[in-house]
Amino acid sequence: MLEAKGLTTVEDLLAYTPLRYEDRSNLKPIGQLAPGEMATVIAEVRSGKVVSFRRKNLGIFEAVLGDDSPEKLVAKWFNAAYLADKLVEGVRLALYGKVELDSYTGDLMLKSPEYEILTGDDEEGEASLHTGRVVPIYEACGKITTRVFRSILKRLLDSMGTLEDPLPPSICERLKLPDRTTATRFIHFPPETEDLRLLNAFRSQAHFRMIFEEFFWLECGLALKKAKARKQTGIQFELNERVREQIKAMLPFKPTGAQKKVLAEIAQDMANPHPMNRLLQGDVGSGKTLVAAEAAIIAIENGYQVAVLAPTEILATQHFFYFKNLFAKLNYVPVLLTGSATAREKSQLKKMIAAGLVQIAIGTHALLEPDVEFHRLGLAIVDEQHRFGVMQRLRLFEKGANPDVLVMTATPIPRTLALTVYGDLDTSVIDELPPGRKPIVTKHVTDDRVEQVYSSLKRQIDLGRQAYIVYPVIEESETVAMKAAQQMHTQLSEIVFPQFKVGLLHGKLPSNEKESVMAEFKRGGIQILVSTTVVEVGVDVPNANVMVIEQAERFGLAQLHQLRGRVGRGAEQSFCILVTGKLNETGRERIRTLVDSSDGFYIAEMDMKLRGPGEFFGTRQSGLPALRIANILRDQEILEIARNEAMAFVRNPPSPDDLRRAVGYIQSHWQRRYGLVQVG
Repeated sequence: MLEAKGLTTVEDLLAYTPLRYEDRSNLKPIGQLAPGEMATVIAEVRSGKVVSFRRKNLGIFEAVLGDDSPEKLVAKWFNAAYLADKLVEGVRLALYGKVELDSYTGDLMLKSPEYEILTGDDEEGEASLHTGRVVPIYEACGKITTRVFRSILKRLLDSMGTLEDPLPPSICERLKLPDRTTATRFIHFPPETEDLRLLNAFRSQAHFRMIFEEFFWLECGLALKKAKARKQTGIQFELNERVREQIKAMLPFKPTGAQKKVLAEIAQDMANPHPMNRLLQGDVGSGKTLVAAEAAIIAIENGYQVAVLAPTEILATQHFFYFKNLFAKLNYVPVLLTGSATAREKSQLKKMIAAGLVQIAIGTHALLEPDVEFHRLGLAIVDEQHRFGVMQRLRLFEKGANPDVLVMTATPIPRTLALTVYGDLDTSVIDELPPGRKPIVTKHVTDDRVEQVYSSLKRQIDLGRQAYIVYPVIEESETVAMKAAQQMHTQLSEIVFPQFKVGLLHGKLPSNEKESVMAEFKRGGIQILVSTTVVEVGVDVPNANVMVIEQAERFGLAQLHQLRGRVGRGAEQSFCILVTGKLNETGRERIRTLVDSSDGFYIAEMDMKLRGPGEFFGTRQSGLPALRIANILRDQEILEIARNEAMAFVRNPPSPDDLRRAVGYIQSHWQRRYGLVQVG
């Protein structure tokens, strides 16, 4: 059970920090309890019963408890009929909770108190460990309860000598950090004199030290990884006149100042004799893909191939059509390799890629398969990087001889997250939209007023504009969303807008049908496009100026922001209408953020606050470090301090020995946790 949670050594256990702390020092006999106070009681179960509902498992378990006092105490646990087998007559318990008065019987009562069964072996010692003090509360792990963790850790700490302190002494002295042994003991069993608020805010000196240490080693690892990458020999691409001419011939419009600045940074990296590792961030519609296409031309004109890795087939397909159109004038051959291609198609494409007959291979995870070999891979472009793990990026990198890597994301990454997840990459940001674009007006409408939405949509189409109506899809339920979209398409085309041409687009349509629907929408032949989130990324129709998002409450802010970015691409005023059902507090906050702001970085920051960093990335495979005590949302300022210290330490170590020790420590302790592969 412990192993399943990644706890395989004593050191892992010592780093298993309490979630929170409870002050159970108010230990009282039943006779001295007063309603309204938080108290700890040690008492015996005198009787117990389940007050049942029709649904068996929803019963309330009620226990009558007693000690040497004449009064009795009632404890009630909701939805807990199973306790009848555990809390039987004669069992001794330590209970902690808020004391109330039962309005029916007048008895003193605890509602759903924390409880622990006391065993006879060492009842006094046991009770004093779990009550009568500031008690650490751990996240349970299978059948290993917080109480078991407490006992194990107490035994460990009692038998433990002095722990080796890996942090450089100069840093500990400068920041006045307690040593590791003191901090570890303190975190698990803090003294009663410690302020409970500081403990629960993870801001005691001991917490600061352990959080700092975790961030320090992570940032050191990333800095060393970056320094090592800079020393590797890579491809030195030439930026000659022919490259410039080809880029000019390809460009569909004049690039923005930000696009030019970012391309200059990328071109400079590509001209260096070391592999490029660059993160390209840009808000929706800022033109990242165009910059990636310019970088691709540099590689192709130098005789190399380009790989473009996208997380979904839909996105890979969109990139394929986009590059195919852009590169048509240049006679480059792009191919699309995805999981849904037939075995025969895959085999032919792989042969073409290996023979060097293809300049640009675009695909999903299928590109990472071992039998995909490149003739001469020079540039790897990874789109929406946060959906891929660190190891996947490495697998693509290994398909060439140290190719340049450009990682793109339209999900603006909050600064703190960029420092922990992408600290080994240089960052470029496209921070302006193409000229002449007006801010999109965003409105929230409840689904009972959808008729008003349709009438304002009709006014826009009468003016010659086009609109999207999107049914967002969570990937697992593409079929459900497809059915909703099909039904809606029927209703809109036959009943609501019989006078307009209404198109339908969803992920299950064959590739050629998707392409022809999109082409007709672009041409203006379709006025309203009903779609699942196929249109989330990469669709560019300047005449479409209305985006209606149905069931908007079901989605993260980043995705809603992406969808909104499909409009606002022409000179006319654009509108995004969020249609929702009933909203809970988080839903309201999410919709409010979107209505109030169009700043992708602010929206990403809010999205991460509302969903937490792990879920912000949507997958466990995100390469997001599995931090034990540090929390990148809560501990941003400690992260900044640790980063500055780590950078200074790697750049200018107190001595070569100190640096050697640090590299050794990272290699032995951090490989298995962070995949900070080949550090040093």
